[in-house]
Formats: sequence, structure tokens, C-alpha cells
Amino acid sequence: MDILIKPIITEKATSDVEDFNRYGFVVNPKANKVEIKKAVEAAYDVSVTKVRTINVRPDRKTRYTKTGIQTGKTNAYKKAIVQLAEGDSIDFYSNI
Repeated sequence: MDILIKPIITEKATSDVEDFNRYGFVVNPKANKVEIKKAVEAAYDVSVTKVRTINVRPDRKTRYTKTGIQTGKTNAYKKAIVQLAEGDSIDFYSNI
């Protein structure tokens, strides 16, 4: 089971990194906090102190068109906010 899907690189996530040394990841919805901690420590060679998980619900939209009402939704996913130990950091831009 591939646990880490992709890192979250947004303005809010970047300010979290600078202020609190917290990094965000989109993770497998079936992964728990212990598995996420082990995956981050193995992938980036850092020590994790805290893991927070969030299940993001899908957004539903309705559009009124000539052909009738069109409904749809976005995908649901799971986020993990990982706090690293003091002095550790992850560089997402090193292999660009």
C-alpha cells in the first residue's frame, strides 16, 4: 500500500512550514497515523513528533443548463499534517 501520495504545496502550507515546522501530505485514505509517521520518516530521513489527519469531504455542485440540471462532485481524500522535530526539514524542491 502506497501511503504518501503527494505533498501539499500551498500558500497556507508554506507558512505552516516556516512558522511551526509542519508539512502537509495527501495520503491513502486507509492509512493510519502510525503508518503515515513511518512512511515520512523512511522517505525523507527525518524524525516526526506529531501527525494530524483530516478527511476532506467532496464538494458538491449543481449547474442549471439548457439540457437540465447537472450535478457533480469532487473527489474525497485524506490529508496528513506532520510536525517534525526541531532542526529537521524537508526540501521538496531539491530534485527539480
